[in-house]
Amino acid sequence: MEKKHKSGFVNIVGNPNVGKSTLMNRLVGERLSIITSKAQTTRHRIMGIVNTDDMQIVYSDTPGVLQPNYKLQESMLNFSESALDDADVLLYVTDVIETIDKNEHFLQQVQKENCPVLLLINKIDQTDQMKLEALVQQWKEILPQAEIIPISALTNFNVDYVKRRIEELMPESPPYFEKDALTDKPARFFVTEIIREKILLYYQKEIPYAVEVVVELFKEDAELIHIKAVVICERDSQKGIIIGHKGQALKKVGAMARKDIERFFEKKVFLEMFVKVEKDWRNRDNMLRAFGYRLE
Repeated sequence: MEKKHKSGFVNIVGNPNVGKSTLMNRLVGERLSIITSKAQTTRHRIMGIVNTDDMQIVYSDTPGVLQPNYKLQESMLNFSESALDDADVLLYVTDVIETIDKNEHFLQQVQKENCPVLLLINKIDQTDQMKLEALVQQWKEILPQAEIIPISALTNFNVDYVKRRIEELMPESPPYFEKDALTDKPARFFVTEIIREKILLYYQKEIPYAVEVVVELFKEDAELIHIKAVVICERDSQKGIIIGHKGQALKKVGAMARKDIERFFEKKVFLEMFVKVEKDWRNRDNMLRAFGYRLE
């Protein structure tokens, strides 16, 4: 008898910095979500699609849940909350460091979920057996319907077991996307994410959070991809810092980004980068919409 096809959406939620993006990359097997140690790295929902002959799992990494201070963060929270609505399996990621009641409002929404919830306690390589057992007990009381799985996304501990559980929980369904699709995002999106990652790593303080990247040109031929990217910031002083003395800072970031973009697309890349000021873009509805953020 032929196996029926299974398909479903697996949404990864949790507070900032608990390792959601590292886990996503382990599950998808591609470096889709950018990973840095700074909170708020992921600003959009990023989908990674895993296909086998009789299954399609659509993983979705969401921004870390936080109390919004400006409109950009409100949009990021919308992405996280929308992930509760359309999940076939919800992965709630926590770790051995954060306090359990860090975001009660969001946890209350998770408690009302009807779909299977896998509660993943990450970074267990940073604790001992006794503390972990106490933590598991606390979580059992808060989310009694959840299946609790201790993991280490960094060392890949128990990640294969999580994959198996997800496969078992997938509903029968035809595929939602083409079977050769890796993600629902266009190529340009990954260029902007790679450049943003380098900006997060290279610049300090407020700069990375005040920046958006727009790809104005993505032209691919047989040998080369020509990319023109604009870094948008909020103030002239930020523009000066991003460009740096004699353009050195921007050159350095461009070189780092180009290497990763070439690795991602497996092709030579010619990357041009410019910096532009858009005053206070994080609070302007028209700018946020243009950058693909969802406003309620």
